[in-house]
Formats: sequence, C-alpha cells, structure tokens
Amino acid sequence: MSRVAKKPVALGAGVECTVSGSTVAVKGPKGQLQMPIPKDVSIKVENGVVLLSPTGSSAAMAGTMRALVSNMVTGVTTGYVRKLELVGVGYRAAMAGKDLNLSLGFSHPVVFKAPEGVTLETPTQTEILIKGADKQRVGEAAAKIRSFRSPEPYKGKGVRYSGEKITLKEAKKA
Repeated sequence: MSRVAKKPVALGAGVECTVSGSTVAVKGPKGQLQMPIPKDVSIKVENGVVLLSPTGSSAAMAGTMRALVSNMVTGVTTGYVRKLELVGVGYRAAMAGKDLNLSLGFSHPVVFKAPEGVTLETPTQTEILIKGADKQRVGEAAAKIRSFRSPEPYKGKGVRYSGEKITLKEAKKA
C-alpha cells in the first residue's frame, strides 16, 4: 500500500469532514470544499482524523486522494495565497470592483474577472495577491494572469510569481 495514503489527515479545530455517497466535503472557517471520491478509494472519518485506504489495486489513487483531502483541510483553515509581481516600465495592476485591470504594454488594458472562490488584491501597483481556499483555483488564476504577459528571456519584463528566478539570455552581438 502507498506510504502516503497510510498517513492520516488530522482535522483542526472547527473543521468538519463529511463523506456522503461518492463525495467528500470539508467545511471550515474559510469556506467549504467538496470533491468526488474515486471508486478505488474508501474514506472514513474517526475522532477528528480522516483515514484513506485503497479498495482495489490502485494504491496510487489513495495517496493522491489523501494529498487532495489534506489540501482541502489546509485551504479551509488557513487558505492559500499566490503573489505575482509585474516587472516592466508602465506595467500596472489596479482593482476595479472585483475585476483586475492590467496595463501590460498592450494597446488595450487587460481585464481579468476573478473566478468564484478567489479574491484578488493589489497592495501596490506592481503586486497582485490571489487568495482562496481551493489550492487548484488559486494556482489556476495565478497561471492565467501570468499567461497574459509571461516573463521574456532578454529583459525579464512581464508577470512573474514572487520569488521566481528568470534566467536572462545574452543579446546577440553584431
């Protein structure tokens, strides 16, 4: 059996996990998340701990599901945050209601509507904070914003993750 699946997921204070039919739901102070359970995995909730075990021969799916349930528990207790930085002259971000307006050197502004369950903040004009309980949605929103103008390899201009290191290429010599 998978070593990852053997490790139980501890539920913190104020976190409830319910298994009904083929879905698992986790509810906490930051919100509620639910996910379908694959047919190869069985989930039990006992004494504030979630136990997963494979029902068939697929131990890998039990380990994957254990990681996903752990991410759900972390999301509803502390939440997830991704920070993006805008590098380049004139590159700016501003909030207009719940929409994010980006000036990325195009002839038009780029407007990004926040997906459900994700909040966007702009502490400064060159920083974007993406917050939410669902790790997948937060990461997907960050990747979508980064894809509008990903960092280019010669000057490093563009939207990058905080702490991302861009290896710059040397310009051609005449």
